[in-house]
Amino acid sequence: MAGDGLKEEIRARIGEVQGELVGLSRLIHAHPEIAFEERQAAAWCADVLRGHGFAVTAPAYGLETAFEATLGSGPVTVALACEYDALPGMGHACGHNLIAAAGVGAALGLAPFVDQLGLTVRVLGTPAEESGAGKALLLDAGAFEGVDAAMMVHPCPFEVADFHSYAMGALSATYTGKSAHAALNPQDGRNAADALTVAQVALGLLRQQLPGEWKVHGITTEAGTALNAIPERASAAYALRTPSVEELRELRERVADCFRAGALAAGCTVELEQPAPDYLDFRSDAGLVALWEANARALGRPEPQRRGPFASTDMGNVSHVVPSIHPVLDISGGSCGPHQPEFAAAAATPLAERALIDGAVGLAWTAADFAVSRSAIS
Repeated sequence: MAGDGLKEEIRARIGEVQGELVGLSRLIHAHPEIAFEERQAAAWCADVLRGHGFAVTAPAYGLETAFEATLGSGPVTVALACEYDALPGMGHACGHNLIAAAGVGAALGLAPFVDQLGLTVRVLGTPAEESGAGKALLLDAGAFEGVDAAMMVHPCPFEVADFHSYAMGALSATYTGKSAHAALNPQDGRNAADALTVAQVALGLLRQQLPGEWKVHGITTEAGTALNAIPERASAAYALRTPSVEELRELRERVADCFRAGALAAGCTVELEQPAPDYLDFRSDAGLVALWEANARALGRPEPQRRGPFASTDMGNVSHVVPSIHPVLDISGGSCGPHQPEFAAAAATPLAERALIDGAVGLAWTAADFAVSRSAIS
């Protein structure tokens, strides 16, 4: 493990830029941008890193709102993931402003010591976590090649070090029927909204026979435009969650059959689409978790809880390829959780900003410990 003296120097360095990090978080929070539209957030993060000597590539890996910032040339490469997308209509109700600033902060804390630690620090701006699986796209494009460990922190209403997530897949259904006047000649129509209704009833019945940890949830995105016309088009977007990606494949086929049943019953056609890559289940690296837990305790963070899967993240895809951690930090005292309007407000409070700085220090300390442990092994 890295020495206490070095860790205090890292913490002091982050303390020197604390105002800049809090300002970055507040700026992103005040200007929410949804998946693949995070142009300002990505630029603001990249500008801070560039201003502190990092070599920045933006855009990066074929994604307009991704960036890569690197410093150091040591044999151990640590990737710090910065998320910054907001939720449509809810702003930063998942606190990604804090994630971005914590990742940038950890990198700045490590920067003066990369040669001493034998580190290469790679900061990745990772768009579209909420929808679009940006990290899966970056993984496929080679953003994590040569990385020895990948890290990030996430705000939550409680503390967890050994994080686990559901595998999640998206499935969209679009029905096409035939329009007709609802009073004059309804018999000539084929009701696409009815097809979707039948499918939703089938899904409701299917849930009775699903394992408790299998989740099916979604929204209707279209179901007609005029109340006196038989709807000729209807659509829905659903998310499917299971503890593992293997189970996800089975669930997707069963849900697809429900959508097909609706089309058959209503005399319509249905087009099924997987609009984004699957989010794989997150698999924490035990060694990194142990390092994080020790550092979190040293920072005075609450004792971490042990929990099963409770969310999904595209960081799961990274964890299947690179040793990874994704600890969560309490920013609300348990009063509200992600994807609630109250959590967006919580993400800009003093409690949240303390978690931001603790997260930055904890990540930097864990990266330093990891680098020292790798040097000892080699």
